[in-house]
Amino acid sequence: MDVLRRRGEQYREHLAETVPHVLNYEVELIADGRSLKRPVNYGLVRVKPPAGVEIDAARRPFVVIDPRAGHGPGIGGFKADSEIGVAMKAGHPCYFIGFTPEPMPGQTIEDIARAEGTFIEKVIALHPEADGKPCVIGNCQAGWAVMILASLQPELFGPVIIAGAPLSYWAGVRGKFPMRYSGGLLGGSWLTALTSDLGGGKFDGAWLVQNFENMNPSNTLWTKQYNVYSKVDTEADRYLEFERWWGGHVNLNAEEIQFIVDELFVGNNLAAGRIKTSDGEVVDLRKIRSPIVVFCSKGDNITPPQQALGWILDLYKSTDEIRYYGQTIVYTVHETVGHLGIFVSGGIAKKEHAEFSSNIDLIDVLPPGLYEATFLAKAEDTANPDLAQGKWIMRCEQRTLDDLHALGGNSPEDERRFATAKKVSEINLANYRTFVQPWVRAMTTPQMADWMRKLHPLRLSYEIFGGEGPLMKGVAKEAETIREHRKPAATGNPFLKAQEAMSEGIVNALDKWRDTQEAMSESMFLALYGSPVLQAAVGIDPNADPSPHPEMSAEHRKALDGRIAELKARISSGGLRECGIRALLYVGMARGMVDERSLEALRRMRKEDTESPLTVAEFKMLVREQFFMLLLDQEAALAAIPAMLPQDMGARRAVFTAIREVLSAAGEISGETRDRLMRVADLFGLGKDAPESSFRAQAKAS
Repeated sequence: MDVLRRRGEQYREHLAETVPHVLNYEVELIADGRSLKRPVNYGLVRVKPPAGVEIDAARRPFVVIDPRAGHGPGIGGFKADSEIGVAMKAGHPCYFIGFTPEPMPGQTIEDIARAEGTFIEKVIALHPEADGKPCVIGNCQAGWAVMILASLQPELFGPVIIAGAPLSYWAGVRGKFPMRYSGGLLGGSWLTALTSDLGGGKFDGAWLVQNFENMNPSNTLWTKQYNVYSKVDTEADRYLEFERWWGGHVNLNAEEIQFIVDELFVGNNLAAGRIKTSDGEVVDLRKIRSPIVVFCSKGDNITPPQQALGWILDLYKSTDEIRYYGQTIVYTVHETVGHLGIFVSGGIAKKEHAEFSSNIDLIDVLPPGLYEATFLAKAEDTANPDLAQGKWIMRCEQRTLDDLHALGGNSPEDERRFATAKKVSEINLANYRTFVQPWVRAMTTPQMADWMRKLHPLRLSYEIFGGEGPLMKGVAKEAETIREHRKPAATGNPFLKAQEAMSEGIVNALDKWRDTQEAMSESMFLALYGSPVLQAAVGIDPNADPSPHPEMSAEHRKALDGRIAELKARISSGGLRECGIRALLYVGMARGMVDERSLEALRRMRKEDTESPLTVAEFKMLVREQFFMLLLDQEAALAAIPAMLPQDMGARRAVFTAIREVLSAAGEISGETRDRLMRVADLFGLGKDAPESSFRAQAKAS
């Protein structure tokens, strides 16, 4: 009871702050979105590094954006081992984009995106010496917002990291995580509009939090509280730390939440390219030019891997098409961690986030394509361990769309069901706005809307324990006395064992209730929206593809054809640097993966080139051009190398040695990789004089 009392007091103190947040760092305000031409309740702050952490001004800055999904900001910097923490430990300057509890009048999702673009421009201006554009991290709902902005203003972005972001909301597999059915089972987004109208034009974020809690009733109704009760001597501080964020509810404008539900949750319009800005520009994720890194987990019941990665299948017909758009997509799938753990867990931060933060410049120069990031623990026999930071070695392994299909997804029949739910939602929303909304708005007063927010069940659960009444004061006094004379029960106490058994029984019962409810929800959705009569009534063609791939625009096709012609014409252009990169890519393609150690060796080589050093952007362009030349005509690209090389055999030998060192950084050179390296030696005219004579002898013997 005393822990709950402290939680209630903490809740009131937190909401009384001007800008409530849970960042674990000192910050400095850089830009206030409330002063923009289209004001928003967002702001940009610089995160001050803690004592002992050195920031390298030449490293690209990181910008972390937290979700506004019912809670306040700060979860991305909640702990020392957080996204912000590991980025600063890697030497990167860090910035954070957060928000105040109340939206500005009339602000929209597009206004927020434009404001965040202004903030990123400010970060770029503050770091003119940085070797690369900012790396931007979008957590959960901030992930799709970042993707929208990156498609509208791609020139602002370095690598984009999206963690647990639902970009393809219809996607999923039967029998698991049925949250995607909720929009259809509620009849669409009319209920969202009703809730906003009852809130006086604002949507209470506590309803979003309650939706999350309803997904795991055993944890919400029992486990979370019982864990504190059974470990009250040690668990209170951790519990209160998390509850400070979980109870920091914020509001959204009606226009904002309606956009989110109509365009994303029910409409699934983002990946399909059906969202337009106020000036008519189409939001097309294929316009993003920066590497896109996706974090997701099979244990995430809010954003399962299908929703985090399904947009790739929605947009592209093959990995070649990904390359045609010049996109580099890297994903990693955790096996067990839950939704919040993707961007809160210390274990994830120490591994995945730390590896990507350390290697973000290297990811930025990966050739276009689809990759999965995997992590190998360092061992005593690990080759060149000094080339990999931390305890893990990151590898980016080439993947195809078949690998994403293997995660599971919808059948065409299921896609038609979701398309039907979307049509029903549009009809119900139109009817609500015509026949009901005028009456609801006329009846709702500001005082009534305010009381509805105050009386929300989640808010009351904090308020009733945090009062100044005599009951809670008595609890505080008695709790202090009990602490002084506390004698915890022994582990073998039979009553303690009975208590644990009863707790397990309650959890099992609630889990079975959840499983039964979820199975019923799925069956109802599939039966209702699979009805041929309903589909015909709302105009769904049973023979048409309900979610066709968006076609390549005529403008992009024209630009692509021109670029292909240009690259083919320049296959024989260049010198030793172009030959070295082309040869390295040719040999490396045989492995089908890029190892962190090879990339680190390449980065060190680039830094040692003091005569005519390249920036990350210039080096990235060089790599991409040579990669595309190999894709367009590999034999012609290789045949052109001898004529492009200088006469200086010493220079040729030095570049060949560097190529071999980069390749051997990840381990032994063997198989097709070895054969290709031998061919490169011949193209460089080294023959028996190649600085790999023992290697060639070994190859000949084998």
